[in-house]
Amino acid sequence: MLISNAFAAPAAASPTSELMSFLPLAVIAVLFFFMIIRPQMKRAKELRTMLESLQKGDEVVTSGGQVGKIVKMGEQYISLEIADGVVTHVQKATVQTLLPKGTIKGL
Repeated sequence: MLISNAFAAPAAASPTSELMSFLPLAVIAVLFFFMIIRPQMKRAKELRTMLESLQKGDEVVTSGGQVGKIVKMGEQYISLEIADGVVTHVQKATVQTLLPKGTIKGL
């Protein structure tokens, strides 16, 4: 072969192309924060506020599905009356939902 192959010179990298290659990653990170992390943090804050505001006489549902009325409050545990004269002790952190007054009578 008398003719040698001709190769194109490599293109010079411009600063804008480096920024544009990083942009999709930044957009994904922002979307991830606003669609997953932020709502989860908001829900955790609401749950923490609800647990701090619990008081004797409130009707609650635990994560195990027990529905009861709080008869005694402790630092870590609460006593739930799930039926007349039947009291169970559960961790305060297992309370999932605060029910409106009178809900248990309607069940």
